[in-house]
Amino acid sequence: MKPEIALMIEGQNGLNWTRWQRIARAAEELGFAGLFRSDHFTNPEPPDREALELWVSLTWLAGHTRRLIFGPLVTPMSFRHPVLTAWMAAAVDDLSGGRLVLGLGAGWQVREHEMFGFDLLPPRERFLRFREGVEVIYRLLRQDGPVDFQGRFFRLRGATLRLRPQRPGGPPLLIGGNGLRQTLAIAARYADEWNAVLVPLERLRELNARLDEYLAREGRRPEEVRRSLMTGLIFGRDPAEVQRKLAGRPEEALRAWGILIGTPSALREQVERLGEAGVQRVMLQWLELDDLGGLEQLARALLEG
Repeated sequence: MKPEIALMIEGQNGLNWTRWQRIARAAEELGFAGLFRSDHFTNPEPPDREALELWVSLTWLAGHTRRLIFGPLVTPMSFRHPVLTAWMAAAVDDLSGGRLVLGLGAGWQVREHEMFGFDLLPPRERFLRFREGVEVIYRLLRQDGPVDFQGRFFRLRGATLRLRPQRPGGPPLLIGGNGLRQTLAIAARYADEWNAVLVPLERLRELNARLDEYLAREGRRPEEVRRSLMTGLIFGRDPAEVQRKLAGRPEEALRAWGILIGTPSALREQVERLGEAGVQRVMLQWLELDDLGGLEQLARALLEG
């Protein structure tokens, strides 16, 4: 089965309103299935570039596109309180007519947390907070009655979101990450979609199989959780352009991260292999924010025929 092709934008890497609006309109017109973006204040390393706040940008997208699915890859529990995330997500999903995919993550980038004063926490506590936050969001969106929750990091007493989401259960929940124990276990319990990040094909198959095991323990069927992949892209119309974009970086090392590299025919083959491995949606990281011509070439390579 051929995967859907969506775009993924790094919102902290030079994104502003002009670029976001142009990319969104191009993605819809060119036929990409979706448009996703990161949720960061800044990059892991200097220099700091323009950054567009996630939920404000998604609100604009919800009201100014008609077809694209969209969402965060991913919004971190480390600086987004789950109650506010659930409330905003329900509203943005309603505004879009039910096109939001709510991507959730634990948080990982040290620099932005130190810079802006958020507590990232050591891994054990970070994933406990993540698990609690996911349950809070899950219950607020899907439980019609009042929610009581007593955790180490979050506490609710008789909490209910009003308005209720128009879509039954609210937007689908996406859990992003490659962790064999914590992330996949959380995905198996709560997720409608699991998103792998920058992994090669064999590793993806391994993670996919492990998720199936966790789903069986939860009494869920494998088809209940969509499988998607966010990965990098080096795309050229001919081998010379591919080499120019590689800029001397070792191709095999990049492929070891699962990055897709090549001309249109090569990319089509790589995407087909991902589909054979069970990937239903590929989010391609597009870093050249002003290259709308390149987006058009990419659409011709992967969406036509």
